[in-house]
Amino acid sequence: MSEKTKNLNNLEDIYLAIIANMEDGAYYVDKERRIMFWNNAAEKITGYKAEEIIGKACPDSGLNHIDEDGRPLCHVGCPLFATNIDGKQRKERVFVRHKDGHRIPLKVNIFPIKKDNDILGSIEIFTQDSPTKYDDKLISHLSGIAMHDNLTGLPNRRYLESFLSYKLSQFTHFGRMFAVIFADIDNFANFNNTYGHEAGDLVLTNIANSIKGNLRKEDLFGRWGGEEFVGIYSIQHDYEATIVADKLRQLVKNTEINYNGRPLNVTISVGVATPKQNDTIETIINRADALQYESKKNGKDRVTTQ
Repeated sequence: MSEKTKNLNNLEDIYLAIIANMEDGAYYVDKERRIMFWNNAAEKITGYKAEEIIGKACPDSGLNHIDEDGRPLCHVGCPLFATNIDGKQRKERVFVRHKDGHRIPLKVNIFPIKKDNDILGSIEIFTQDSPTKYDDKLISHLSGIAMHDNLTGLPNRRYLESFLSYKLSQFTHFGRMFAVIFADIDNFANFNNTYGHEAGDLVLTNIANSIKGNLRKEDLFGRWGGEEFVGIYSIQHDYEATIVADKLRQLVKNTEINYNGRPLNVTISVGVATPKQNDTIETIINRADALQYESKKNGKDRVTTQ
């Protein structure tokens, strides 16, 4: 080993020792957002030991970062993910979940780690913003109000748009495929006129409960507005999108409610779009919506893909 290499290794050891023992919390994530380093202060602030955290992806760590607007950052607006992409330093105020269950307000400073101009990952340095501890149930309740539909409990349009923006970034930078499924209940105005809005609301909540019970953690399904729903599903191949959409169609068709002793159900028409380069939230949603309209024109209770 050359003298230069020895000196470099010594410096790296010194830097690690400094970071490991400083008073601010610090952790390092690689390009896939796997936590590869967790210092002593991070253990003290969050209650999580290094061995409980290292090797886990951020969304699986239990920290469940949310911002001041209640957005779950691991899924819809992760600043670490953004820094891994564009190499820009970021400063944020977030709430992290302590191992004991309460929420802690943090000021975080995120910056990239580079080698030969390639981004290897990012480091987050964080300090407790105040000594106050916040009840996790209260914070989660407020987050739920901000990001979920009141009637069905499904993610609302705001949540869906944030998640879709995140998925588009993953597609652009890593080629990770997904499908947007736009679904509209068939003849729902007639259903409400015939059976009443109480029956209509019951149908919506039953559909929501059925779908929530059949959803993977990497996917999101929510209420876009009225009788319109949007699903965002991770896929490996384009053909999987049609399979997922048709399962959804059948699930809705087979979801019955018992209203005043009478079994009732509805059907949905579905449009499915997969991302293209330079897609935006608006373009991919409009494409899926247009395909949903094709399903309506061609007989309803069907799936149309691009």
